[in-house]
Amino acid sequence: MHDMGSAEWERLIDQLTTGDCTPFLGAGACSGVLPTGAALSRQMARRWSYPYDDDHELHRVAQFAAMRYGEAVYVKKQVCAELAAAGPPDFLDPLEPHGMLAGFPLPVYLTTNYDDFIVKSLRAAGKHPNMALCPWNDSMEYDGLFGREVGWAPRPDTPLVYHLHGSLHDPRSIVLAEDDYLEFLTSLAMEGSAVGPRMLPPAILAALTQRPLLFIGYSLQDWTFRVLFGALLRAVPGINRRRHVSVQLAPPLNAVPERVRELQQQIARYYEGWRISIFWGTAEDFCAELRRRMGTVS
Repeated sequence: MHDMGSAEWERLIDQLTTGDCTPFLGAGACSGVLPTGAALSRQMARRWSYPYDDDHELHRVAQFAAMRYGEAVYVKKQVCAELAAAGPPDFLDPLEPHGMLAGFPLPVYLTTNYDDFIVKSLRAAGKHPNMALCPWNDSMEYDGLFGREVGWAPRPDTPLVYHLHGSLHDPRSIVLAEDDYLEFLTSLAMEGSAVGPRMLPPAILAALTQRPLLFIGYSLQDWTFRVLFGALLRAVPGINRRRHVSVQLAPPLNAVPERVRELQQQIARYYEGWRISIFWGTAEDFCAELRRRMGTVS
């Protein structure tokens, strides 16, 4: 059950085709290509001899490993190497979300993923993307891209991909362990009073406040999403000016369908205050329904 009505689809399709939308990509956008966060966490937990029961929580497993080895960057390099071993998805697959999004005239793409799939998909679509990392800790430099010229702004043919949680190409940049998340959120909380270089430069603030967001690959039941978006709302109040869409997996309560529906309604009511409409399904389901409604498949 998808729950988005015809009017919501009409609005979203117009926003995508006119470039009036900012995609926000999470781990679920890489489903079937990269391991899930829980699977990666369990794999690394075995490698690092993690002794506790919550071995599916990667931020906790990574925190343990950072304490065990006495160095967070060493741990981050191992995670990055594990993820980098996988090849990119097939961007020509009509149900692949990166390839689908690359086909729209969108100027900015936000992601909390470490991979470079969206950059590669944009290049495959004949575009010339720029990539920048969010400077969430003091060891990271403010990207010179934002000071290249006065009034610089991303364009659909030269879009910006902004990595909020870092990139595989720079292991020290990734937000991985509990300490990283705390530092990221602390820095974001100070964003409103920041002087000089900021975590959210003007091009990113415009993408967050002037255009609706399309979340693909997040779970509204996941604390990381709630904390991240809640922090963004406090740091950038203008986010709630527009109506957003989030692609969500149905709650995992297979045995009692009535309970699944009840929980879906509860979640939808809760996030109505954040002006988020929900599409219940996988990223692949969303791509299929979007293409169907656009008339590109029967």
